[in-house]
Amino acid sequence: MLRVENLVKVYPSGKKALRGCTLRVEGHEVLFIIGPSGSGKSTFIRCINRLVEPTEGQVFLDEVELTHLNRARLRRQRRFMGMIFQEYNLVERLTVMENVLSGRLGYVTFMQAITRRFPQSDIDEAFRLLERVGLGGLENQRADALSGGQRQRVGIARALIQHPKILLVDEPTSSLDPKTSRSIMRLIAELSKEHQLPAIINIHDVSLAQAFADRIVGCCWRVPCSSWDSAI
Repeated sequence: MLRVENLVKVYPSGKKALRGCTLRVEGHEVLFIIGPSGSGKSTFIRCINRLVEPTEGQVFLDEVELTHLNRARLRRQRRFMGMIFQEYNLVERLTVMENVLSGRLGYVTFMQAITRRFPQSDIDEAFRLLERVGLGGLENQRADALSGGQRQRVGIARALIQHPKILLVDEPTSSLDPKTSRSIMRLIAELSKEHQLPAIINIHDVSLAQAFADRIVGCCWRVPCSSWDSAI
């Protein structure tokens, strides 16, 4: 379960991106956050795993308070938050398999990490996940040779191999055509149910949110995030 209480983010410029956001996500709920650019959607997700440091408020993941953890403890907790990025965040020169296995870096020793020597169980799971996301047979393809939809599927497999407790998904379809966008969103929603994972998804496309959401939260640009309200 994820619990966010009174989350505030004020940038050094004085811009208020978040103003007292409170939200609760549990079970395998797929929750969409919709709103225009600049309304705080990406900032909210990135404050949860502290890719952006919140100014005030608290975030709890299964009762572990994340906002005041030191770096070492935060690294350990980030293993349980699978992040799927808007721009894929892959290492372009590495293979599909190597990118997926990077999701296990938080679980292996330093020497295993730098030599990319992963347990056979991790490799077997990576093959299974690649098959599930529609990339079977592409494990040795370099990431820079993939289409946008294929890259996003690699990112999904990488997030799942972390064995996360929640998926944080930041604009996963913004660079994709409508047909690919729908297939990617369907895949994320299906995997959330299969793995019993809650997911928080930022998106601009209202029709996609309506098609795949269990719950939709609307974000108003004029009053950043404090006006978030359950839409369905």
